[in-house]
Amino acid sequence: MSTRVVITGGAGFLGTLLARHLLAGPVALDGGPAREVDELVLVDLAAPAPDLARDPRTTALTGPLAEVLDRLGDVDAYFHLAGVVSGAAEADFDLGMRTNLDGTRAVLENARHRAGNPLLVFTSSLAVFGSDPAGPTLGTVDDDTLPRPQSSYGVQKFIGEQLVADYTRRGFVRGRSVRLMTVSVRPGPPNAAASGFLSGIIREPLAGERAACPVPPDTPVALSSPRRAVEGIVRAAAVDGAAWGSRTAMNLPSITTTPREMVDALDRAAGGASGLVDWTGDPAITAIVGSWPARFATERATALGLRPDASVDDLIRDYLADRPPPGPS
Repeated sequence: MSTRVVITGGAGFLGTLLARHLLAGPVALDGGPAREVDELVLVDLAAPAPDLARDPRTTALTGPLAEVLDRLGDVDAYFHLAGVVSGAAEADFDLGMRTNLDGTRAVLENARHRAGNPLLVFTSSLAVFGSDPAGPTLGTVDDDTLPRPQSSYGVQKFIGEQLVADYTRRGFVRGRSVRLMTVSVRPGPPNAAASGFLSGIIREPLAGERAACPVPPDTPVALSSPRRAVEGIVRAAAVDGAAWGSRTAMNLPSITTTPREMVDALDRAAGGASGLVDWTGDPAITAIVGSWPARFATERATALGLRPDASVDDLIRDYLADRPPPGPS
């Protein structure tokens, strides 16, 4: 039996890591036996990484999501990662709605009309939570905390979760939504995410470059390494419906820290590097990031064997171990 898997956003950072993981060995889907992926379809506006493009098991489909989806045949599993990040969705409302909301519905509609009730894993975000200005300050978030998004991005992700749940209830797909924490440390150039600085204040100083932190040093934040994020996505696909449980989205594990603690860990990894961090204030970024929760109790994820990173020091060590070597000068 062949296994055909689709990753939307397959040329992005997490999409690339997920693709490499799925191609590295047998993959279990929905409690079934682990099988090799025979074909991995990477859907994105951009071309995939060269190593993925060379793999004979991959097919790259580039172009607008709704148009590309029409070119798919039968699919065993979808991993829907495509979307625009928080800062971009806040800056351009129409872009966020078109990409994060309409794009998610397009993927669900595509899956709905495929044979075999395909598996679908949707990556949501901690941004679905927020402190309601008219209510009490948000404390520790658990699996039953009511989402109250305070940004357009958070609203779009929450609607996506509800669509996945309803398509699952109707039997159109076997849906699983996982809420990613802020992923750090991301390699490469900065992106438009409001939380992008939480990689930049580590990544840039380690490269000898200056970085700006736009929020107060003691702002609490929830972080996850790229390794743990991919682990959570893969685990959501692997377990059967009984183990997955509720159709409600699952919060992935995280560590709670602050930018000040992050630059302290930076100095432990590369003494004096924190001198390259500029503590600049940006009210818009502070308002978005400050509305997100920083403390999570993740019993569902723990029951599936998922664990948070041990420390910020581990995040930095993972980044140093995984980052690509510098190119020729």
